Amino acid sequence: MAHAIDLIQSVEQLIEDRPRLRIGDTVNVHVRIVEGNRERIQVFQGVIIAMGGSGINKTFTVRRIAAHGVGVERKFLYHSPRVDKIEVLRHAKIRRAKLYYLRGRTGKSARLKEKRI
Repeated sequence: MAHAIDLIQSVEQLIEDRPRLRIGDTVNVHVRIVEGNRERIQVFQGVIIAMGGSGINKTFTVRRIAAHGVGVERKFLYHSPRVDKIEVLRHAKIRRAKLYYLRGRTGKSARLKEKRI
């Protein structure tokens, strides 16, 4: 019986106004960061290289190239209240479910072809 109660509470926590994300999308993820008693919003921009989970546990992994060509990956919960908003900047033409091969690439070979809609 406890599972049914957990399920009802998790459905209430689903955030409806999120955009539909796909692998290869370039996104801006606005994340709430709490530092002591202050709260600020930090933007993390990058390419979605993987998605996992379902329902309340849905996640997506965003990869960006930081200073000096260092790759930074961050995993976000899709329905997390810490994620303020998600902006989809562009879509890419891809044929794979996971873009882990981008980890080994730098420069022009790490770019994805844009899909015109």
